[in-house]
Amino acid sequence: MVEIYGIGGLILLVLNIWAIVSIIGSAASTGAKVLWVLLILLLPVLGFIVWLIAGPKAARSPV
Repeated sequence: MVEIYGIGGLILLVLNIWAIVSIIGSAASTGAKVLWVLLILLLPVLGFIVWLIAGPKAARSPV
């Protein structure tokens, strides 16, 4: 049972890191980036879900 929680925690950690990298690469203002990162760090599961639904999207370079 401990292994399942460990794998779940690892998956959550990877998703949170991905979200933070995406936030940093977004076109949002610095203040908004800081608030989103703090939300994800303080509330990992809920913060990730809220970011996934309403967070700033990564800046796409024109091709």
